[in-house]
Amino acid sequence: MTLKNHDPAGIHAPLGSYTHAVEIGGGMRLLSVSGQVGLRPDGSLAEGIEGQLRQTWANIAAILSAADMTLRDIVKITTIVVRTEDLKVHGRIRAEVLGEHRAAATGFCVTQLATPDMLCEIEVTAAGPRR
Repeated sequence: MTLKNHDPAGIHAPLGSYTHAVEIGGGMRLLSVSGQVGLRPDGSLAEGIEGQLRQTWANIAAILSAADMTLRDIVKITTIVVRTEDLKVHGRIRAEVLGEHRAAATGFCVTQLATPDMLCEIEVTAAGPRR
């Protein structure tokens, strides 16, 4: 029951704090987390891209905790932003939140999310031991 990162020497190294692929060993359970946004528990939207990203990661951590998992169980991250320059902001905040943990990752930019005030959305897949 292990996670193994794959960053082969035959391709360019990852451009940020992620890995090219994560292998999920036998006996693991998978959790798919729907896209999360920067909504606080009271329903208000955090301000600015940093505030929304930090709240989004807090929401993801709460969901993982409810499933008896942690941020270290994340194997795939998909990040969506409405401004291309915010992908760099996300990379910095993701590195702060995840520390040395590396997951497979994809990031892209769209013209708008569910409401015009939402600046980011993140979905993750996590894998942890069967309980």
